[in-house]
Order: sequence, then C-alpha cells, then structure tokens
Amino acid sequence: MENQVGIFDARKQLGMPKTIAIGIQHVFAMFGATVIVPLLTGLSISVTLFCAGIATLWFHFITKGKVPVFLGSSFAFLGAFASIAPPEGKYYLGRFMTQQELLPYATGGIVCAGLVYVLIAVLIKLLGTKKVMRLFPPIVTGPVIILIGLILAPSALNNVMANVEVNPIRPLISLVAIVVIIGCVMWGKGMVKILAILIGIIVSYIVALVLGFVDFSQVASRSFIGLPPFMAPKFELDAIFTCIIVALAAVIEHVGDIAAIGATCNKDFIHEPGLTRTLLGDGIGTTIAGFLGGPANTTYSENTGVVALTTVYDPFVLRVAAVFAIILSLSPKVDGIINTIPTEIIGGVSFILYGMISAVGLRTLVEKKVDLTNSRNVLIAAIIMVSGLAFNSRPLQIGSLSFGGLACAAVFGILLNIILPENEEDKKSQYYNKELQNIKE
Repeated sequence: MENQVGIFDARKQLGMPKTIAIGIQHVFAMFGATVIVPLLTGLSISVTLFCAGIATLWFHFITKGKVPVFLGSSFAFLGAFASIAPPEGKYYLGRFMTQQELLPYATGGIVCAGLVYVLIAVLIKLLGTKKVMRLFPPIVTGPVIILIGLILAPSALNNVMANVEVNPIRPLISLVAIVVIIGCVMWGKGMVKILAILIGIIVSYIVALVLGFVDFSQVASRSFIGLPPFMAPKFELDAIFTCIIVALAAVIEHVGDIAAIGATCNKDFIHEPGLTRTLLGDGIGTTIAGFLGGPANTTYSENTGVVALTTVYDPFVLRVAAVFAIILSLSPKVDGIINTIPTEIIGGVSFILYGMISAVGLRTLVEKKVDLTNSRNVLIAAIIMVSGLAFNSRPLQIGSLSFGGLACAAVFGILLNIILPENEEDKKSQYYNKELQNIKE
C-alpha cells in the first residue's frame, strides 16, 4: 500500500523555510472552522486555539509522528453544548444559570467524552483491530468520507454569501481565491503549486483591502500578549451522559477520518500506528481540552484536504501548524488581525477543500474495487448518503439529544453492513478479503 509519490520529508526535500510556510497554510485551513465552535457555544476562541495546538502535538506524540493530522474543534458536540449550555441559559441544579455558568458542566462532559475514546482504544487492543475493522469496510468508510465534504459544503456557501446584502460584489472575493488556487494548482511550479491555498488567501486578501472590505476596528484595542481565559470543568451526571452518547457516534467519524487521511497518503494508518493509538491521541486530546475549558477535538478534514492538494504528506508540517495555533492563542492582537480575513475568502477556500475531501471518498471506492453493481453495496451506500444529507438538515432527536447527518449515516452504514447478508460473491470480492488479510491482530 505504500506509495512514495509526494513529499514525505519536507525539511529534507523542501527546506525549513518552505516547510514552515506550508505549516502556516494549514493554520489558515483550520482557522475558520475551529473558531466557529466557540462562536456558537460561547467558549473562548483563544482557549479553543490553544487546545487545538496542544491536542495536535499530543496526537503526534502518541501516534509516533506518523499521521499527518490536525485536531481542531469538533462540530459533533454542538448539539450536546446546545442542550447543556444554551445561549439563553436554563434552570439547572435547582436554579437559573446563564450560559457562562453552564459551560463548565459542558466541558466536564467533554472530559468524560474523551475517556470514551480511551475505553474503545483499550477494547481494540484487547480484541484486535481485525475484528473491529470488519465493521468499517470501504463500502461504509467511502460514502462516509464523501459525506464529510458534502455536509460541509453549505457552510462554504454561507461564508461566501455572508455579506451579500451589505454589498452584492463581496462574494467576488471568494471567486478570486478560487481562481488563484486553481491557477496555482494547475499551472504553478514548485512552491507556487504547493502553497496554492496560502497564495489564494493572500491575493484575495489584497483585493479585499483595495476594495475596502477589511475591518481593522477591533484590532487596535487588543494587547499583543495575553494568556487565554482557561476554565475549570464541573461534573454532573446528566451533562456527562449527554456527551458520552455523542462520543460513541464521534468515534465512528474518527475511523472514517483516519481512513480518509490514509487514502490521501496511500498508507494504512489503521494498521500502523493503529486505531488504538489514533483513538488515544484523539480521546486524550479531547479530555485535555475539556480540563482547560475548550471544546472536544476531532481530526480535521480541512487539513486533510490541504494534504491531498499539496501532496506534502510529512506530519511535521502539521506540528508546525499546531505550534502556530498555540502562538496565536497567546496573542490577542494577532488573533484580531487574522479575524479581519473576510468570511468570503474562507468560503472560497472551503469550496475547494471540501470538494477534495469528497473526492478522497470516491477514490477509496475506486481503489478498493468496491462493486457498486452489487445490490447489497448499493443499498448500504444509498442509505448512508441519503440519511447523512437528510439528518444533516433535520437532526435526529432522541430526548434532549440531537444527532447530525454524519453520525447517523455512519451508524446506519455499520448496522446495515452487519445485518444485510453477504453471498459468496461478496465474500470473494477483492476489497473484502484483501483488507482483512492486511490487518494483523
């Protein structure tokens, strides 16, 4: 499965200055999505960035520095936060509490959610990866990866059209970013092609400056250096249970993300360094974030898109991005400057990155030779795709809990893969036997 086409040692093949530049590009890729979670939940942006950086460095340590992954704030737990700490506040533990008073209970639940990952990692260690991977064949992971990009697509459009009522030409900034990135990828040479996204952001930002679309009003009042406002968690059974339920679904998404980055790099990260280590990296990273007052973390598809686009597979560049995320969290001034990037630019970049994610899912189906003329495979893929998009528009409500499209689709796909019978032709299919034979206990 190994394929050495691409850059696997950026410092040696590109040099440190270019490697750092690529790492900064990853910061831009993750920044927009990472800060959305604290904006929606009431958590601190600075704490969120700090937790993302620390969790990413921990993930790389526990996975032996082999997986090019960035851990950013997870969207999967938004429903849990809305239930535990709604913006309007609620009566809790015998009195009315504001959102800020409720947030420590939500982050306490996040601490416990991370421990769910740890428990599942231990079970995989005891039972063996092979038994677990029977639940995640390419007919399940491929469509789930496709869904990641499709579900994120509307957010890209929302960013593009964020200020169209204020000024109808503002969406053109996103078009500038898209055109520049496509031009760099298709016709650029050397570092121009590798830094396509960063160049697209810079060029479109200059255009936005010329057109007067950049607002610096909030930058002057910010200090250059300042510690993030960390917050200690509080623990309460209802909040813990809510986050644990979501974590069980999020673990399935984790497997899909690891499969996606593996397909992107043409490496078997599920086997080496193994799901046990990646789950420990993700889970303990989330627990650390909860203790500091941050949201749950997850492997970021945006950065997977950057890896696919640049073909720079060296995990070191993601560690560079993690360090820069921590630096940003310690400088309110820099944070303010980055926040001046118009949302239209983030939307334009997202259009390409989210499409790249879905393309990786398609490549998974093709490379694993999944037979889509087989009725069983077609049914599984169809239910995954439709349920994912449907429940993304109208989340599944179970009591006070809310489950979005990706979590529902992943669960349905796994259940169908278990329930639907396989005929002899299915069992002889290349992808089924080859994948299981390559996985060692």
